[in-house]
Amino acid sequence: MKKSIVSIAIIVALSQLSACTVTREQGGAAAGAVVGGVVGNQIGGGHGQDIATALGIIAGGLVGASIGRSFDQLDAANTNKALETTKTNQASSWVNPDSGNQYTLTPTRTYQTQSKQYCREYQTSITVGGEIQKGYGTACRQPDGQWEIL
Repeated sequence: MKKSIVSIAIIVALSQLSACTVTREQGGAAAGAVVGGVVGNQIGGGHGQDIATALGIIAGGLVGASIGRSFDQLDAANTNKALETTKTNQASSWVNPDSGNQYTLTPTRTYQTQSKQYCREYQTSITVGGEIQKGYGTACRQPDGQWEIL
């Protein structure tokens, strides 16, 4: 469960980085460190809470940087395509030919907001270096047709 939270935060950060000067690795590390710190803080108790928080920040940053290095423009395009075209409860999968990472995205619910914006809840499974990271999230279609992960 905790890895899922880290994975989703990293995916969110990576999806927002395409127009930024920050590298995906840096963005992934930052998102991972924040989530890792929060998770570590919730795990630790008493004097151990500070240590758990620090270890969470370090571990989250390392995991986030690793995923950030491996998530490229092809993966961002495939994520957008999957959110746009895949039917609810059907999986869309791809393998990045450069990194060898495997991705599966399954929309689980599609709805419209009060402002008529289409949104989708989804589940993900990402295999990086033989390790599977699972997560979930929500994305909404922007006026330009791109999906923004919330």
